[in-house]
Amino acid sequence: MINEKDIKITSILQEDARTPNAEVARQLNMAPSAIHERIKKLETKGVIQGYEAQLNHKSIGLSLVAFVFVKTGGHVCDQSSGDQLAAIPEVQEVHSITGDDCYLVKVITKDPESLGLLLREKIGTIPNVTSTQSSIVLNTLKDTSKLPLHLLNGSDHE
Repeated sequence: MINEKDIKITSILQEDARTPNAEVARQLNMAPSAIHERIKKLETKGVIQGYEAQLNHKSIGLSLVAFVFVKTGGHVCDQSSGDQLAAIPEVQEVHSITGDDCYLVKVITKDPESLGLLLREKIGTIPNVTSTQSSIVLNTLKDTSKLPLHLLNGSDHE
């Protein structure tokens, strides 16, 4: 669990991970050294897992987003298939799900042809994969990795 100050720190960093410690400290009325210490503890605990630049996939020519339902053989979804799906560079997310399918996979690629190649030559060659069903995204209304931290402090809205 994280406390109220940590929630505020992580909220600021979710908005802009490049916010200097001095600015976070100013916003929270704390010393920059205390902010640095708290951030290091959050990293050590695994609350903050890393920092990365978010790229606009369309601006670099990767304009097709699709969700692929993947079914594997056997009675339960095997971890090996999930690990192999996760190792494919075009795969952005792999979720083990309930229902008839075993995995829901988000992929980003250039165009329908490259999606077809991905399905045939990468996903389709995983030994236990028995079928796939794809849905191509026409328009994205929201795409975020920001967590709803306001739920942690007892407030239902922010």
